[in-house]
Amino acid sequence: MSRVERAEAREERAARQAEIDMQQAQAEKTTRKKKKKKKGCGCLVLLILVLAVLVGAGGYYTMGLRPVDPKSEEKVVVEIPSGSGASAIVEILDEAGLVKNKFCAKVNSRIGGYNSLKANTYIFSPSMSFQEIMKVINTEDFDYISKESIEVKDGARLQQVAEAMAEQLPFTADEILAKWSDEQYLRELIDKYWFLTDEILDKDIMYPLEGYLYADTYFVTTDNSDIEGFTEMCLDRMDSELTERREAIDASGFSVHELLTLTSIVTKEATADDQAGVAGVFMNRLDQGMSLGSDVTVCYIFQEDRVDLKVSQLESTSPYNTRKYAGLPPGPICQVVGDAIDATLNYEKHNYLFFIADENGIVRYSTDEAGHESNIDEHGLVKDEDSEG
Repeated sequence: MSRVERAEAREERAARQAEIDMQQAQAEKTTRKKKKKKKGCGCLVLLILVLAVLVGAGGYYTMGLRPVDPKSEEKVVVEIPSGSGASAIVEILDEAGLVKNKFCAKVNSRIGGYNSLKANTYIFSPSMSFQEIMKVINTEDFDYISKESIEVKDGARLQQVAEAMAEQLPFTADEILAKWSDEQYLRELIDKYWFLTDEILDKDIMYPLEGYLYADTYFVTTDNSDIEGFTEMCLDRMDSELTERREAIDASGFSVHELLTLTSIVTKEATADDQAGVAGVFMNRLDQGMSLGSDVTVCYIFQEDRVDLKVSQLESTSPYNTRKYAGLPPGPICQVVGDAIDATLNYEKHNYLFFIADENGIVRYSTDEAGHESNIDEHGLVKDEDSEG
């Protein structure tokens, strides 16, 4: 092969190689374009899927907060206890049949901005959305609050509680008191509540449940609109208060019945500020075997709240007469609250055996009868001539 032919051959090979290289480069470029296009399609599909999920979740969330029954005219009474958080309220509403989707409600209760949830007894409807209900609880909307309530007053006698109940429930005071004296019913309550014992069945006790119905305002619902339901609501509250103080009660040396008996006397004898001091006087008298000398227990015999007692009343042979007999009376003489229980458990330790309250309500203490008489004379308290004062 001549030099010229070899040169032509080299040029031909170079041309073929260049063509091959060009084809490969073109193929690689095409492949890259396909890959890029495929990646772009993948991102678009993913974005569409994410949007679909978000839209679906949003729809699911919105649907879950809608009314359980938009056409319902039913009224549902719901009690929201004090201290209930958003999660607990969801559970209460769900049990009442007012939540369409509990998961969605739980989410909304956390992100809905309900920062001031109010305890109360409300009247809702299944036609209300979860957000509407939560807004009512958050603002304590008066229009939705149950207006039917019974107040068990601090210091009220059981007879007075029965009369207050009779104003709201379809029973007479006599029917209520008869139920509260029924031994079979009382034994059922004794079996249910740890703090009720056979002590309340003592033949000398005038009203077995006296002192055990915790003093508070109770709202009437379909669950407690009978005597038994309302009674147990009051006893449940007393259970909570006494359980909270159970160690202190055990340490006091008193049975629950004795503690409530003394607390009820302290309640009738003194205002909240003076109860611990007055309880101290009674403790000193009990320790020394003296009579309590409390006129309020004599008033209880006659179901009165009078200040001055007649000599004939003071001579009563009822075991409730602590002017005549030493020790505690058979049972409590009124309903009480937790603060009075605390004042009795944590009574002031002092040496006083007597006290009086002057015309301005200031309690004057003394260690002996001479000092007591002096306080009466000095502060203008005059004995009624028909009373031993």
